[in-house]
Amino acid sequence: MTADLSSLANRLVKGRELSIEEYAFFIENRTPELAQELAWQAVEVRQGIYGKDVYVRGLIEISNICKNDCLYCGIRASNKNCQRYRLTPEEIRECAAEGYRLGFRTFVLQGGEDAYYTDALLCALIRELKEKYPDCAITLSLGERSYESYKALKEAGADRYLLRHETADKAHYESLHPVEMSFENRMECLKSLRELGYQVGCGFMVGSPGQTARTLAKDLKFIEEFKPDMCGIGPFVPHADTVFAKEPAGTVELTCFLLSIIRLLHPPVLLPATTALGTIHPEGREMGILSGANVVMPNLSPVSVRKKYALYDNKICTGEESAQCKDCLSARMRSIGYEIVTDRGDVKKDGRHGRV
Repeated sequence: MTADLSSLANRLVKGRELSIEEYAFFIENRTPELAQELAWQAVEVRQGIYGKDVYVRGLIEISNICKNDCLYCGIRASNKNCQRYRLTPEEIRECAAEGYRLGFRTFVLQGGEDAYYTDALLCALIRELKEKYPDCAITLSLGERSYESYKALKEAGADRYLLRHETADKAHYESLHPVEMSFENRMECLKSLRELGYQVGCGFMVGSPGQTARTLAKDLKFIEEFKPDMCGIGPFVPHADTVFAKEPAGTVELTCFLLSIIRLLHPPVLLPATTALGTIHPEGREMGILSGANVVMPNLSPVSVRKKYALYDNKICTGEESAQCKDCLSARMRSIGYEIVTDRGDVKKDGRHGRV
């Protein structure tokens, strides 16, 4: 490791911040030696806050109907090959009941921007779930909505909201999205969620088309300054029915390197080892945990719809029952010395940042 890289690594660990230029230099000049050193440091920092606990989230993919036409996404509105579906409130309740029986204490309702899910429908569903499972957290990942909508959902009992910022570079954002979508609105949504008191999650794809070391550096700087409660990053995986079908996938190595950096620049963050990591590499999720991640998200969706929620190709675990999915992940985590815990898994304070 060069003196410059070593100096930056020390500053990151001690000061939790670098400039955009320094993050870019880090990324451009990374080495296996540097990646391993940062992973060790990240694991030590995470264990100081969360020990060897891995939080498990029950993912319920409620709809693959979406009004948006994001250029990289397999459920984009213009994809005529996508077999559309949406779960009814009763089907969502059944998924949650099965998840609770299996020990899940966080349910993540994720879907495309589907107008069927009005505030009235969602608020009634959230209230019912919170009343039946008062020891559980409800996380929503339903895209961009109005401030009033976010407010109503929060008042109904939603605890967390995941909204990937996708990229902190405006020009890069515009290259991945149709003109109807606005970089400014995406950032405003994240600001609104924070103001309303949600535990807020952002995130980005690693290796997305047009991404550079500098755009990734901007993502890291955004995370450093925004201090999200959760941050979901995973390698870009192309989908055959998008304009980026022939683009190369992102890499596990770079994703894990960035996971370590994110853990070091914001120690309390809840950091998933994503399904996309497991899609790219058979041990990708384990590699993510060993790089500083501490969350996994087994699928509670009905098996009949899992292949239809295809944001990208070759998604794993589409044929497993919920119990199989959780048992498989539990065994994988134990194999590397970690344990899935039955817990809401709220973000913890480390005394340095105060409320995050």
